[in-house]
Amino acid sequence: MRNLVWTGFMSLDGVVDSPGGTEEGHRGGGWVFKDLEFVPEAWSLKGEELADTSALMFGRASYQAFASVWPGSEDHADYRELPKFVVSGTLTDDGLVEGWGATTILRSTEDVAALKETEGGAIFIHGSAELARRLSDAGLIDQYNLLVFPVLLGAGKSLFGRADRDKYMLSLRESGTYDNGILKLIYDVKR
Repeated sequence: MRNLVWTGFMSLDGVVDSPGGTEEGHRGGGWVFKDLEFVPEAWSLKGEELADTSALMFGRASYQAFASVWPGSEDHADYRELPKFVVSGTLTDDGLVEGWGATTILRSTEDVAALKETEGGAIFIHGSAELARRLSDAGLIDQYNLLVFPVLLGAGKSLFGRADRDKYMLSLRESGTYDNGILKLIYDVKR
């Protein structure tokens, strides 16, 4: 069985969208790169994750956003040939980017559950707040790799839904704090 890992940036009040820009339309967009001292070790999680990543998963909107930048980015060269899965009810094969590794479109949460049952390593979800929320609500995410930023945004998408659901516990695997206020939190979902 494959592990499904959500990895990303989060504000202290739980916002996960628009870390690099204003795509989501709220004035707090771009919060990862504004007003915060750059501390290289705070970003080490991203490099560490790569050793465990056997495939990437995105929702449609995140796939389209990343596909316009990552294939030609030297900062993301190690992701280029990794298999990719896009969970979308609307994306067609014509919308896939060439030269960015094998990409498979999954149509449902059930397709993701079936993928998890296959052999292979961990699948990392980057961004994709709405997809992550659906998969979390379905009990399909196994691990959360968070970089929590010392900012309160008030508006934006949350990683976690607010619907009444069964409680599940997390186990802290690793944590770290950095001089610029960023927290690294890696949690496993207890099953």
